[in-house]
Amino acid sequence: MSTSTDNLVLEMLRAIRATQEKHSHDLLEIKERIGFVEQQYASISRRVDRIDERLDRVERRLGLIEA
Repeated sequence: MSTSTDNLVLEMLRAIRATQEKHSHDLLEIKERIGFVEQQYASISRRVDRIDERLDRVERRLGLIEA
């Protein structure tokens, strides 16, 4: 290959590498954000479960459901 062709190929490979590194960084950020969303969902789910238990207890006390 000629020098100009080699340089062109190297430039293209560098551009591809830079794009790939940016995508890798973006993917890591997305994974972190999904992790935060999962933690928040788990917290909300636990709170809803507790509310459900409390509601069942209130309904039993009021005689709205059988114990």
